[in-house]
Amino acid sequence: MKITLTAVLARTARTKAEPTDRLLADYIARTARYIPCDSQLFDTEPAFLEWLEHQPGRVRPFAILLDSRGQQLTSEEFATRLGRLRDDGTQRLVLAIGPADGWSPSALQKAQLLFSLGRITLPHQLARVVLAEQVYRATTILAGHPYHSGH
Repeated sequence: MKITLTAVLARTARTKAEPTDRLLADYIARTARYIPCDSQLFDTEPAFLEWLEHQPGRVRPFAILLDSRGQQLTSEEFATRLGRLRDDGTQRLVLAIGPADGWSPSALQKAQLLFSLGRITLPHQLARVVLAEQVYRATTILAGHPYHSGH
Protein backbone atom coordinates (compact mmCIF):
# COMPACT_ATOMS: atom_id res chain seq x y z
CA MET A 1 0.00 0.00 0.00
CA LYS A 2 1.11 3.55 -0.71
CA ILE A 3 -0.21 6.51 1.28
CA THR A 4 -0.55 9.98 -0.19
CA LEU A 5 -1.38 12.93 2.05
CA THR A 6 -3.10 15.64 0.03
CA ALA A 7 -4.54 19.08 0.63
CA VAL A 8 -6.46 21.61 -1.38
CA LEU A 9 -4.71 24.88 -0.68
CA ALA A 10 -4.73 27.86 -3.02
CA ARG A 11 -1.29 29.09 -4.04
CA THR A 12 -2.08 32.48 -2.53
CA ALA A 13 -2.51 30.81 0.88
CA ARG A 14 0.87 29.07 0.75
CA THR A 15 4.01 30.45 2.31
CA LYS A 16 7.59 29.53 1.54
CA ALA A 17 9.80 27.57 3.94
CA GLU A 18 7.21 27.29 6.66
CA PRO A 19 8.32 25.40 9.75
CA THR A 20 5.28 23.20 9.16
CA ASP A 21 6.74 22.14 5.80
CA ARG A 22 9.83 20.81 7.57
CA LEU A 23 7.70 18.95 10.10
CA LEU A 24 5.54 17.49 7.33
CA ALA A 25 8.61 16.31 5.42
CA ASP A 26 10.03 14.77 8.59
CA TYR A 27 6.88 12.75 9.36
CA ILE A 28 6.58 11.61 5.75
CA ALA A 29 10.20 10.43 5.79
CA ARG A 30 9.61 8.60 9.08
CA THR A 31 6.45 6.95 7.75
CA ALA A 32 8.27 5.89 4.57
CA ARG A 33 10.43 3.58 6.73
CA TYR A 34 7.30 1.48 7.25
CA ILE A 35 5.15 2.15 4.18
CA PRO A 36 5.61 4.31 1.06
CA CYS A 37 4.24 7.79 1.74
CA ASP A 38 4.23 11.11 -0.08
CA SER A 39 2.43 14.44 -0.15
CA GLN A 40 0.61 16.46 -2.82
CA LEU A 41 -0.91 19.94 -2.87
CA PHE A 42 -3.70 21.03 -5.19
CA ASP A 43 -4.88 24.55 -6.00
CA THR A 44 -8.53 23.57 -6.33
CA GLU A 45 -10.93 20.78 -5.45
CA PRO A 46 -11.55 19.97 -9.16
CA ALA A 47 -7.79 19.56 -9.67
CA PHE A 48 -7.64 17.15 -6.73
CA LEU A 49 -10.66 15.15 -7.98
CA GLU A 50 -9.15 14.92 -11.49
CA TRP A 51 -5.88 13.63 -10.01
CA LEU A 52 -7.76 11.14 -7.81
CA GLU A 53 -9.67 9.73 -10.80
CA HIS A 54 -6.48 9.15 -12.79
CA GLN A 55 -4.32 7.34 -10.26
CA PRO A 56 -2.68 4.17 -11.54
CA GLY A 57 -3.65 0.77 -10.22
CA ARG A 58 -6.20 -1.96 -10.74
CA VAL A 59 -8.71 -0.21 -8.50
CA ARG A 60 -9.41 3.38 -7.52
CA PRO A 61 -7.55 4.67 -4.48
CA PHE A 62 -9.27 4.40 -1.12
CA ALA A 63 -10.12 8.02 -0.36
CA ILE A 64 -10.38 9.33 3.18
CA LEU A 65 -11.54 12.94 3.21
CA LEU A 66 -11.02 15.04 6.29
CA ASP A 67 -14.26 16.73 7.27
CA SER A 68 -15.51 18.21 10.53
CA ARG A 69 -18.54 15.90 10.33
CA GLY A 70 -16.35 12.83 9.88
CA GLN A 71 -15.60 10.06 12.34
CA GLN A 72 -13.32 10.92 15.21
CA LEU A 73 -10.98 8.03 15.92
CA THR A 74 -8.37 7.43 18.58
CA SER A 75 -4.85 6.83 17.35
CA GLU A 76 -5.29 3.11 17.99
CA GLU A 77 -8.58 3.01 16.06
CA PHE A 78 -6.99 4.91 13.18
CA ALA A 79 -4.07 2.44 13.18
CA THR A 80 -6.52 -0.47 13.13
CA ARG A 81 -8.29 1.05 10.10
CA LEU A 82 -5.01 1.54 8.25
CA GLY A 83 -3.89 -1.97 9.13
CA ARG A 84 -7.16 -3.44 7.89
CA LEU A 85 -6.88 -1.52 4.60
CA ARG A 86 -3.28 -2.71 4.19
CA ASP A 87 -4.20 -6.32 5.00
CA ASP A 88 -7.20 -6.23 2.65
CA GLY A 89 -4.88 -5.37 -0.23
CA THR A 90 -5.56 -1.65 -0.67
CA GLN A 91 -2.99 -0.46 -3.19
CA ARG A 92 -3.32 3.27 -2.70
CA LEU A 93 -4.67 5.25 0.23
CA VAL A 94 -5.33 8.97 -0.18
CA LEU A 95 -6.00 11.15 2.86
CA ALA A 96 -7.19 14.59 1.80
CA ILE A 97 -7.69 17.90 3.56
CA GLY A 98 -10.30 19.90 1.70
CA PRO A 99 -10.66 23.48 0.61
CA ALA A 100 -11.16 26.25 3.17
CA ASP A 101 -14.92 26.30 2.57
CA GLY A 102 -15.25 22.52 2.85
CA TRP A 103 -15.76 19.69 0.42
CA SER A 104 -18.48 19.88 -2.21
CA PRO A 105 -21.27 17.26 -2.11
CA SER A 106 -19.81 15.58 -5.22
CA ALA A 107 -16.39 15.27 -3.56
CA LEU A 108 -17.93 13.85 -0.39
CA GLN A 109 -19.60 11.14 -2.48
CA LYS A 110 -16.18 9.95 -3.67
CA ALA A 111 -14.98 9.33 -0.12
CA GLN A 112 -14.92 5.85 1.34
CA LEU A 113 -14.50 7.41 4.79
CA LEU A 114 -14.96 10.86 6.29
CA PHE A 115 -12.44 11.46 9.05
CA SER A 116 -12.18 14.32 11.53
CA LEU A 117 -9.14 15.38 13.50
CA GLY A 118 -11.52 16.74 16.11
CA ARG A 119 -13.98 19.52 16.63
CA ILE A 120 -11.38 22.29 16.57
CA THR A 121 -10.51 24.26 13.44
CA LEU A 122 -6.90 24.10 12.32
CA PRO A 123 -5.12 26.05 9.58
CA HIS A 124 -4.34 23.83 6.59
CA GLN A 125 -0.60 23.76 7.18
CA LEU A 126 -1.01 22.67 10.78
CA ALA A 127 -3.71 20.13 9.90
CA ARG A 128 -1.30 18.60 7.36
CA VAL A 129 1.33 18.13 10.08
CA VAL A 130 -1.17 16.66 12.55
CA LEU A 131 -2.44 14.24 9.89
CA ALA A 132 1.11 13.24 8.92
CA GLU A 133 2.00 12.64 12.56
CA GLN A 134 -1.09 10.46 13.04
CA VAL A 135 -0.22 8.42 9.95
CA TYR A 136 3.30 7.95 11.31
CA ARG A 137 1.92 7.06 14.74
CA ALA A 138 -0.44 4.52 13.14
CA THR A 139 2.42 2.84 11.28
CA THR A 140 4.48 2.61 14.46
CA ILE A 141 1.51 1.14 16.34
CA LEU A 142 1.11 -1.48 13.62
CA ALA A 143 4.84 -2.24 13.74
CA GLY A 144 4.92 -2.51 17.54
CA HIS A 145 7.41 0.38 17.77
CA PRO A 146 7.54 2.16 21.15
CA TYR A 147 6.87 5.64 19.63
CA HIS A 148 3.25 5.31 20.70
CA SER A 149 3.06 4.73 24.42
CA GLY A 150 -0.69 4.95 24.77
CA HIS A 151 -0.85 8.64 25.71
